[in-house]
Amino acid sequence: MNDTCDKLVIFLAKRDGIDKLVKTFQYVSKLVNWHVETTQPGLAKRFKQWEVASGLSRKAFRTGRFLTGFNALRRNPGSTNTLRLLAVLSNAGEMVYFFFDHFLWLSRIGTIDANLAKRMSYISAFGESVGYVFFIIIDFIMLREGIKAERKLKSSKEESKSDEELEKGIQKIKGDRIMRLMAVAANVADLIIALAEIEPNPFCNHTVTLIDILDRHLV
Repeated sequence: MNDTCDKLVIFLAKRDGIDKLVKTFQYVSKLVNWHVETTQPGLAKRFKQWEVASGLSRKAFRTGRFLTGFNALRRNPGSTNTLRLLAVLSNAGEMVYFFFDHFLWLSRIGTIDANLAKRMSYISAFGESVGYVFFIIIDFIMLREGIKAERKLKSSKEESKSDEELEKGIQKIKGDRIMRLMAVAANVADLIIALAEIEPNPFCNHTVTLIDILDRHLV
C-alpha cells in the first residue's frame, strides 16, 4: 500500500514544473488584460481568453493533487507537538483547496452546474488561505530554530568538532534559511491571490501587488 502511495505521489509531483509555467502564462495574461482593457478591448479579450484557458489547464493538471497532503503528513508529521498540529492544519487547508478546485474546474467547463463555480471558488480559496497561513508560521518557527542552532554552533567550544565541521553545519543552516525565506515569499504571494479570490479588494487586486507576486513566482 505504501509503495503504491509513493508511486502515485511521485507521479503527481512531476507536474509541478508544468503548473508553474502555466501559472506564469496565467498571471502575465491577466496583467496585460488589465493594462489594455480600456485602450485596446480586442487585444484585452484575447489575453482574457488566454488567462481563462491557462487557469482551466492548471486545474486539469492538478487532478488528484489533494492526495499529496496525506503523504506529507505520513512522511514528515513534525518533530514537536506544535509542528505536528501546524502540519495537520496547513496540509488540511491545502487538501481542501485542491479537492474543491476539482469541482470549480468542472463547473467552469460546464460539466456540472455553472452556478456552483462561485461557491466552489470561495471554499477552495478559503482552504488555500488557511493552508498558506500555517505553512508560513511553520517556516518562521523553523527559521527561529535555525538561528538558535547557528548561534549554538558558533559558540560551541567542543574539541570533538573541527572548524571544518562547524563551518559545514553553519552553511547547511544558512542554505536552509534561504530556501525557507523563498518559500515564505512564495506563500505570501499565493496567500494574497487567495484572499483576492475570497473577497476582491483594492490591495490584493492592485497592479503593483500583482506584479510583485508575479516576480516571486518567476524566481
